[in-house]
Amino acid sequence: MTHVAQAAALAAALVSLAAGVLGTWRWWRVEPSSAFWVLCRLSQALLVVQALVAGVLAALGFHPADGLYWLYALLPIAVSFVAEQLRVTSAETVLDDAGLENAQAVGELDEGRQRSVVLAIVRREMGVMTAGAFVVAFLALRAWGTA
Repeated sequence: MTHVAQAAALAAALVSLAAGVLGTWRWWRVEPSSAFWVLCRLSQALLVVQALVAGVLAALGFHPADGLYWLYALLPIAVSFVAEQLRVTSAETVLDDAGLENAQAVGELDEGRQRSVVLAIVRREMGVMTAGAFVVAFLALRAWGTA
């Protein structure tokens, strides 16, 4: 059972780490990336799989080497949820900084300013999700090491 727990944790960690690295690179270069978002969503799916595996293993009587395994297996979902909430509020922050009341107000700007605001929103969202991906990768690696 240990190998199953480790495999689920390692898969989640590697995909999250890949999302973090790609997100960092594209954020630094100020280039939006659909591949980054795909990796983020895949990472989130693997976090759910990891939690489900942990639940099934707990029901089967699995006893990890360290009791912290349970925390490390479940906490990444909470971190990912918080990152998503921060991502949502980051768009509002950019709009507030630009002096815009809502997303519809962006449409009233000239084309260059629209692109600037949208790029600022996407970049901030990528930054938040990239940070979340690194935290989740660390936690999943801890789950792998404590299983």
